[in-house]
Amino acid sequence: MKALMFGWEFPPHILGGLGTASYGLTRGMSMQEDMDITFVIPRPWGDEDKSFLNIVGASNTPIAWRDVSWEKVEERFGDVMHPQEYFNLRDNIYADFNYMPVNDMGCIEFSGKYPENLLEEINNYSIVAGVIARTYDFDIIHSHDWLTYAAGIHAKEVTGKPLVIHVHATDFDRSGGKVNPGVYQIEKNGMDHADHIMCVSNLTRRIVIEKYHQHPSKVTAVHNAVDPLSGEKLAVKGQKNVPEKVVTFLGRITMQKGPEYFVDAATQVLKKTDHIRFVMAGSGDMMNQMIRLVADRGIADKFHFPGFLKGKQVYEMLKSSDVYVMPSVSEPFGISPLEAMQCGVPSIISYQSGCSEILHNVIKADYWDVDAMADAMYSICTHPGMAEFLSVEGKKEVDEIKWEDVGLKVRGIYERYVK
Repeated sequence: MKALMFGWEFPPHILGGLGTASYGLTRGMSMQEDMDITFVIPRPWGDEDKSFLNIVGASNTPIAWRDVSWEKVEERFGDVMHPQEYFNLRDNIYADFNYMPVNDMGCIEFSGKYPENLLEEINNYSIVAGVIARTYDFDIIHSHDWLTYAAGIHAKEVTGKPLVIHVHATDFDRSGGKVNPGVYQIEKNGMDHADHIMCVSNLTRRIVIEKYHQHPSKVTAVHNAVDPLSGEKLAVKGQKNVPEKVVTFLGRITMQKGPEYFVDAATQVLKKTDHIRFVMAGSGDMMNQMIRLVADRGIADKFHFPGFLKGKQVYEMLKSSDVYVMPSVSEPFGISPLEAMQCGVPSIISYQSGCSEILHNVIKADYWDVDAMADAMYSICTHPGMAEFLSVEGKKEVDEIKWEDVGLKVRGIYERYVK
């Protein structure tokens, strides 16, 4: 089985859960002996793990013919692709794109991030997809999230191969209900053209059926999993240097993640005790608002804002925490509590998260029920037996949630459409 996947992020260069999930799923699927994955991203950096899949960069794919030597291709792109791959792609240029903003290699340059001209990059990505789809051999197309739906549609139109899309989030989640009409149209267009739609939770599946008017038989919930901790992550030590208990929020500080409910709950807890500290790690458009809110509540001396954390820093923070909290207002899945549980950190999550559908050894509360969330924080911090139970049983539970099993479920969906 050969899959052509279109993604937007891939480790180690990730800005959120999309890249983490893309890595986990492809690695899990690669454990199937006959699975061959070509994974396209806007811009590869050369340090991605290519041991279990082939990575193709849109920024290294020519769409306008240029007479360049093997040596020049090796000099420019040798760290991310074999020169022959460039020439194979060049042989499949399908139209005159010299009017496009191409460089001296005939390629469009992509940021590999989420720039202000994101819609332009999405459109350019779909043009490049036409060259890629004509070059590689595959049985099915798999597009990850709305940014890549147009690319998947183009690949389907070029080849006639079936298209499955993977909904990691919708604009209803990202916007808190204030949906961008342009983004909604891109999402709906992808869903309408897809042969099948995979959603990371039943929560997201319901949104796709109800808000995007898709037939239920076409939409399947495929929950995420979590990668086993590497030796490097296991070796990371916590940096806790305070006597108090530490309760942590770790994620984007945006409306979707419910940071104000975390502050509200912390305010309630600190009315009962001053032996607990709170950490809000991350960055986002509500960060300054949260700093002001904490100051207004008079709890700034018990609150810390370390900023955006990545890699080893994330695990240092988790291993320094006594409680992890994810009070998301609308969370399609939410891998971060699983990562906390891997580290043995008792976790509190909102019912409005996809991961609440599969996790049992956690405390769950509605995101708006600040009293329940505060009670849970206080109870875990003051009852060692409760903390120990959630730590041990939570780790056992999450260690059984494997990407290999998710990969088998995805394979089953592929096989419905690949004859």
